[in-house]
Amino acid sequence: MTDDFQGSASSVTDAIVRRRWIAIVVGVLVLASSAAVIVALPDVYRASATVLVQREEVPEAFVRSSVTGELETRLQTIGQEMLSRMRLEALITQFGLYPGLRARGPIEDAVDRMRKDIKVEPKEVPNSMSRPTTVAFTLSYVGTDPLIVAQVTNSLAASYVEENQHIRHGQAHRTAELLKTQLDELKQRLDAQDKQAVTLREHYGAELPEQTTANLAAIERLNTELRLNSDKQQRAMDRRDALQLDPAAAARPAGDLTPTAKRLMDLTDELAQLRARYTEQHPDVRRVEMEIARLQSAPGATAAGRPAATAGSARPRTAIAEADQEIQRLAREEQALRKQIATYEHRVENAPQRGQEMKETSRDYGNTAELYYSLLKRYEDARLAENLETRPSGEQFRVLDSALPPADPAAPNRLQLLLMACVLAIAAAAAAVFAAEQLDTSFHSLDDLRAFTRIPVLATVPPIVTARDVAGQRWRFAVAAAGVGCALMVIVLVSRHVAGGNVPLVLMLARGKI
Repeated sequence: MTDDFQGSASSVTDAIVRRRWIAIVVGVLVLASSAAVIVALPDVYRASATVLVQREEVPEAFVRSSVTGELETRLQTIGQEMLSRMRLEALITQFGLYPGLRARGPIEDAVDRMRKDIKVEPKEVPNSMSRPTTVAFTLSYVGTDPLIVAQVTNSLAASYVEENQHIRHGQAHRTAELLKTQLDELKQRLDAQDKQAVTLREHYGAELPEQTTANLAAIERLNTELRLNSDKQQRAMDRRDALQLDPAAAARPAGDLTPTAKRLMDLTDELAQLRARYTEQHPDVRRVEMEIARLQSAPGATAAGRPAATAGSARPRTAIAEADQEIQRLAREEQALRKQIATYEHRVENAPQRGQEMKETSRDYGNTAELYYSLLKRYEDARLAENLETRPSGEQFRVLDSALPPADPAAPNRLQLLLMACVLAIAAAAAAVFAAEQLDTSFHSLDDLRAFTRIPVLATVPPIVTARDVAGQRWRFAVAAAGVGCALMVIVLVSRHVAGGNVPLVLMLARGKI
């Protein structure tokens, strides 16, 4: 096995010696092109600025901020605003960034490139109660000019601070305005409900449940007046009947009345008094009514009055007319009393409905008032929070460490790249030797011939080199050297052209280290 290994090593050595010029040419070409690229790559500088998140100085128990939402979400929002086309175009124009890209194509290419060159890294501290809390974040920007890189980074940091203040103040202002709009709407509802309650009391105040006792008392009083009116009507009708029975009674004094007429008048007064105390079904009332009816139907009652009526003047007729007028007046008064009683009874009947309406109105007014004062408290808090956002006591971003022009480039690491280029050149040379050996079908040693055929080898003839052969080899070598030199020059020039100012290539070779 040792012999096999030695044989393989010898074969490899022979192949390297035999293909040494191929290995040298390929290795030199790869190394030269790589070195040209490494040398031509632009220096990329990275500047960073640290922005501190200052929490609110006023305790939340005193003034609750109206700016809600996670800080990370706000950072994302601000980041999208900072990376917008309008913002980046302004920075590109202000600092003259990416002149090559702007010369070769539209400005959108420069905007896309700048988005990739900006990086935001939050700095968090562990929180046992919830997820980590962001206390600061780092803004970084990469470019080829260290001074401009620092200026762009500081401009971005200042824009972050300004945009955060603008967003917080705008959100606090919008919250206050929204609450003010809702407060005005509730105030209108409250005024409308208050006006409805006032209108209900003005139009239906007498029908409310609290007036039921007074309405019932008024009904009782009117019923008493109605009974008295009925009694007066009855007395007036009895007097008229008495005057019709004894017309002379109107012309003579009360002492000159006939016994029947006098008795009839006494019974009429007694009946009025009894009706004021008892109902129509009371025995005394019915007794007096029956006696009055008996006297009115007695034959002598009419006859007793005729001589006086004949002998008298027009006075009996006047008295009867006055009695009729009194009866009509009492009848009109009765109608008015009954109308008033109906009005009060209607009020009592409508009291439950009006009470329910008043209850609903009061309940709606109370709910609206409670909501109004609750919203008023929130509006006052929102105004305080809005005022807080305009002062340094609110949550703010503050530039803790401004970006300074970097002294050394962040990329490329030329020493590391050169070592990688050497390894790549050696690998390419080995691959070229291996490929040449695989493509070459000639025999270079006796062992190769014996391995190919079983025919025994009788003799070997060494190479016979003539002067002409030497001259031909020198000519071919000179041509090949010239070709390799030209190729090397072309490769170096192309490599320098490709690598010159190629910042994306530098970033790609840096493998995310910047």
